Amino acid sequence: MAYRTITDILGETSLERKCRFLFGLCLFLLIAGSFWWYGSRTEQLVYATTRSTGRHLVDAIMLQYHWKTLEKEQQYTSLIETLGRTLQNQPYSWRLLDPDATPEERAGYKRLDAAVLDYFRDRPAPEPAIGPNGAPVTEYRECRTEDASEYHYYQPVRAKKSCLVCHQVRGLIGDQPAGPDETLHPLQAENDLMAVVKVVMPDAATRKAINRNRAILLTTAFMTVFLAMLVAYAIVRYVIVKPLDHLRNVSEEIRRGNLDARANIHTADEFEDLGLAFNRMLRGLIDSQEELRKTNGALDGKVDELAQANLNLYEMNRLKGDFLATMSHELRTPLNSIIGFSEVLSSIESLDPKQKRYVENIRTSGRMLLEMINDILDLAKIEAGKMEVRPTVFAVESVVSAQCDMARPLAERKRIDLLHDVGPGLEAVEQDQAKVQQILANLLSNAVKFTPEGGRVDVIGRLDESEEGPAKAFLIEVVDTGVGIAEEERQTIFEKFRQGHVFQGDDAMTREFSGTGLGLSIVRELCRLLGGDVSVESQLGRGSQFTIRLPLRLSAGDNGIAPLEVGGVREVV
Repeated sequence: MAYRTITDILGETSLERKCRFLFGLCLFLLIAGSFWWYGSRTEQLVYATTRSTGRHLVDAIMLQYHWKTLEKEQQYTSLIETLGRTLQNQPYSWRLLDPDATPEERAGYKRLDAAVLDYFRDRPAPEPAIGPNGAPVTEYRECRTEDASEYHYYQPVRAKKSCLVCHQVRGLIGDQPAGPDETLHPLQAENDLMAVVKVVMPDAATRKAINRNRAILLTTAFMTVFLAMLVAYAIVRYVIVKPLDHLRNVSEEIRRGNLDARANIHTADEFEDLGLAFNRMLRGLIDSQEELRKTNGALDGKVDELAQANLNLYEMNRLKGDFLATMSHELRTPLNSIIGFSEVLSSIESLDPKQKRYVENIRTSGRMLLEMINDILDLAKIEAGKMEVRPTVFAVESVVSAQCDMARPLAERKRIDLLHDVGPGLEAVEQDQAKVQQILANLLSNAVKFTPEGGRVDVIGRLDESEEGPAKAFLIEVVDTGVGIAEEERQTIFEKFRQGHVFQGDDAMTREFSGTGLGLSIVRELCRLLGGDVSVESQLGRGSQFTIRLPLRLSAGDNGIAPLEVGGVREVV
């Protein structure tokens, strides 16, 4: 039986009760089986003894009957009967059943007697055999009455060679010659049935003795099991359960915080080893706890230092943002003046070519510096969480066309084909138009900048149909035939102040174009701000493809701004 089955039968009870129950059950089954076998064997011996007594009585009866029959003098016949009754040491009765009895005689037989007589008469004599105990096997039948008061033993008397001397042509019963009116029973051969001896013995005393023996056996069995259970209880209680209770009490003391408690078991067996192992484990836990306490103390100090460092970093980051915002704002004012005066100077016709070139350089450098400052200011706003989102309803076609028109002069100077194609379904998207324009302007600027002369730049707008059901987002792809981006730099190009620097055929390509390295970083941050993302696919020497994915409808709740309908156009105020 599996352990799980045992626990299902016993339930989740204590070890002591389980041991007592299992030991008592096994002991009871063992003793009950042993005593049952012993009682059965005893009863078989009693029945065998009774059967042997019947067989011996048959011999005595036949001897007495022949003695009485063969005695010539009448005075000794009565003496033989008296002597037989005097020597009889137990009450029994007997009768000879004649197989050749007349119907009138058979009418005086009991039904069982007649059935047994017919059985032996119709059954041929068995071959002589020797039993397991060395005695010859005797032919017999036996039965007990329904009220178990009598035992009937039947044994056939078959003719032997010595019997034929007297019983050749004599009557079956008696020693006198047959009279004129009597029927002679000649014997044909050996083993012919001469008679059946029936012995009746009282069986009440035997049954009483057997029942008494059973009662004694049952009482002895129960007493043995009871005493064994007491011994098992003492063994389990003091040898097994007591050390376990001690370990449990020590564990409870430790759980309550008493770390000085120790297991004290002196049994010179496995329980003592278990107690020693428990104490070693407890010492190890205390040492580990002490080391952990020291480590936690040191860690608390490190956490305090880290918190202080984070506060300092936060403060420095805030100062940096304030500085960038302030400096960007302060720098844009003189830069606008410089750009304005350079445009005024360029309109003077009296300037010679050299002076005009100087003025153009001033204006170009000023515009580039202003663009860098604007990028820094935008990034500072995004990091500070001050960049506002203003969703409006617009057509993607108009935004893409306008940005392509702004980038076309630079593309034409490099003889780059700039094409755009916007698919259906993008006539009215709800997004921040200014942010989308800024994203597209940065991507177009990079595409034209890093595409060699004679190249091509395509801008494609379409619905995102990668998911089942109605489209919930749209894609804008900027594809160029530029120098491409190395695989190991496809993620770093989105970091701040980073530009790709490995290009096929000319490592100095990046030095040909100036820039802060903030354009793609701003693109990614703006895409995330609008609920989308940007990805890139590129191959060195064959070009790049930047894909921005934005939702068709910007969730106003995500930015805390509720769109309102103003003059037929949804705007945010």
